[in-house]
Amino acid sequence: MPIFSNYQIFTDGGARGNPGPAAIGIVIKSENRIVVDKISRLIPDSTNNYAEYKALISALEYLVANRQKLNLVDASRIDFFSDSTLLVNQVNGFYKVKNSRLREFIYRIRELEIQIPGKIFYNLIPREKNVEADFLVNQALDNHGPF
Repeated sequence: MPIFSNYQIFTDGGARGNPGPAAIGIVIKSENRIVVDKISRLIPDSTNNYAEYKALISALEYLVANRQKLNLVDASRIDFFSDSTLLVNQVNGFYKVKNSRLREFIYRIRELEIQIPGKIFYNLIPREKNVEADFLVNQALDNHGPF
């Protein structure tokens, strides 16, 4: 087992109706692209942007809770991938966060980041490269519950 581990985490959130029924999907992969875990669940009715943020926050909370099991250390690299332009650009500081609710999410993200060893990067990807996380969102919405 390596001294430290690197991860790729794909997140997605969606709402039907915007606002409406909403869900999140998260796929956590090791550096050699093996799926370590998947998270799929409904969240309270919300907007697409809210759901995108909830997915990212849930992924960060997962890392905090599992940092020892995942062998996260200061040398680890964690790459987040999302197809939400707003989310990625706000979290990276390129866009201002004017919405007070989203600003609270940014504060929560920063609180979680400091609890996670390693370097965290937020990357924008095209929707077609986020199909696994998107599938989990739709699965939760279609089945009306977590699996």
